[in-house]
Amino acid sequence: MITLEKITGHVFIAIILFTLYSGLATAHGKVDLDADVCVRNISGSMVHLSTYQPQYDPQAEYCTEIPKEGETLWVLDLIDQALRNMPVAVKIMRGSGASLSDTVTSLYSTDHSDGVIKGAFNLDEGQYTLFVTGEGTPPLHYEYPLRIQMTNYKDLFFSYAPYIIIFLLLALMTDKILKRRKLRS
Repeated sequence: MITLEKITGHVFIAIILFTLYSGLATAHGKVDLDADVCVRNISGSMVHLSTYQPQYDPQAEYCTEIPKEGETLWVLDLIDQALRNMPVAVKIMRGSGASLSDTVTSLYSTDHSDGVIKGAFNLDEGQYTLFVTGEGTPPLHYEYPLRIQMTNYKDLFFSYAPYIIIFLLLALMTDKILKRRKLRS
């Protein structure tokens, strides 16, 4: 026979497990290059993009999902040594995929022996694409889709899903307990 104590114990264990669920951590930080979503790799030649908005959060580092419109600092790390010795063009265009429109800004760098190219852009809400081209033989083309101040509903759903599941489990257990108590009386 199922007792109230057993049900309460199971609910308590479920709450503890969901509280310890680490899938909610979505920070971009110290990640292996192979697993870093901000790294682009073409035939072993890698670049890494980091974006910052210190006026809103001085500690936060973003990749392609930029939370607010306005001034955004960007840093492109040329991980591959060969890229450091060739001219690199950086271009930001409005839109993505087949719906690319006008060029918002561009930069041409020939002196980046330290492997770092940096700059700033000021973009409105919407979708953009950042293109990086290493002008070697053959040329290397990297692409980063940028989303400025746009809600990513898929990530939002997955960040709240454990809480919704906990709520539904608690509601179901409470309903079952109340029905059992009603049947006993």
